[in-house]
Amino acid sequence: MSDIDTLADDGLPPLRDVVRRHGLEPKKALGQNFLFDLNLTGRIARSAGPLDGVTVVEVGPGPGGLTRALLSAGAARVVAVERDPRALPALAEIAAHYPGRLDVIDADALQFDPVPLVGTGPVRIVANLPYNIGTPLLTGWLTTAAWPPWWDSLTLMFQREVAERIVADEADRANYGRLGVLCGWRTQADILFDVAPSAFVPPPKVTSSVVRLTPRSEPLPCAVDALEQITRAAFGQRRKMLRQSLKAATPDPTRLLEAAGIPETARAEEVPVAGFVAMAQALVSRA
Repeated sequence: MSDIDTLADDGLPPLRDVVRRHGLEPKKALGQNFLFDLNLTGRIARSAGPLDGVTVVEVGPGPGGLTRALLSAGAARVVAVERDPRALPALAEIAAHYPGRLDVIDADALQFDPVPLVGTGPVRIVANLPYNIGTPLLTGWLTTAAWPPWWDSLTLMFQREVAERIVADEADRANYGRLGVLCGWRTQADILFDVAPSAFVPPPKVTSSVVRLTPRSEPLPCAVDALEQITRAAFGQRRKMLRQSLKAATPDPTRLLEAAGIPETARAEEVPVAGFVAMAQALVSRA
């Protein structure tokens, strides 16, 4: 995949020039890997679907390659959350180029709630997430109390190995785990395409993947805390049978397994999402 950075159709300068002018060398401590390939950022933006009338929340925009692609693709508004103050002047230039359509928030995305800023229209989260906070952010978006959530879809980039865990179910025992249960319970998750290390500056040591998650309108009823408790116990000792590993969650695993119709000899990676939900429901009913 080419990382050639040319003058974009939006009339803004090449990203390499922006990075050089603002001293935006990627910082490993911030999990920064910049995308200079404007064809690729455009593909990611298009993967989120038609953006006319849509507010997009972007995390970690850096110099703004994906931000520009989202605005160029027609997003009515982009709320970009960036914790690196060095990137703010570059993002301000994009905001000036698209008056009234880009709000840049100087904040840590793990501590920031964008809901008060997104309004009442459709909202999508689209981001090349910093690797070091991608999973915590995703978990937070999936465990919101209200469901359907405030966002209409998530189009996110992760390391390939994380993407595989997001979409995994019991048919993929090597990758199936707590994240797969949580994502499978509340969303339909799909890997859209891979991104080679050469597309980034600096190039990471692993392939990345763009994943889209669409919320299920009516997931199986379940208390989030109970589901997290059950999956933490079950996958925390995944080599053990559930009758043993679930003792970390309840003194009486047999009752939960019977309620869910799961054999005592089963292991965590053999149980479908519905089985974990049933055990979580049984855990709550005992309380």
